Amino acid sequence: MTVSTREQMALELQQAMQRNTMWTVLLHHTVAGKAGINVTDLQCLNLLSLDGPMTPGQLAQSMGLTTGGAITAVVDRLEKAGYVLRSRDPDDRRKVIVEPVQEKVAALGAYFGPIAQSVGARFAGYTDEQLEFLLEFARSNNNAMPGVIKQVQSMR
Repeated sequence: MTVSTREQMALELQQAMQRNTMWTVLLHHTVAGKAGINVTDLQCLNLLSLDGPMTPGQLAQSMGLTTGGAITAVVDRLEKAGYVLRSRDPDDRRKVIVEPVQEKVAALGAYFGPIAQSVGARFAGYTDEQLEFLLEFARSNNNAMPGVIKQVQSMR
């Protein structure tokens, strides 16, 4: 059976994305190690940096962690390392808000400098239309991932 050029490109793209994910995971393990935290803690901090302060429950739900023990341990470790602060919600004093410490996040961001420079250099060679296409692809992929994760979680 002959594979079309389109099918071959789709397969190569899928493999390239798989390899990119592998390198990204390894980069995050390296950065987490340099920062003295684990990868789950780093990703929780990443989410807080992207989406802003949230309750531990919101953070747990977004990260697929259990409320209570697991998320409390993450927040405890991040707070002890100086990466987050806990404060009372001004609208509901029963709630706790977790927010990133911007100075610490900025310092942590230095470890991502080499990848930012590398990607930025490649982006500089793309047209506006190519960047627009890549942005739409990334947005679409990001929007699909929570559903994909749920599918995988429901598998036996």
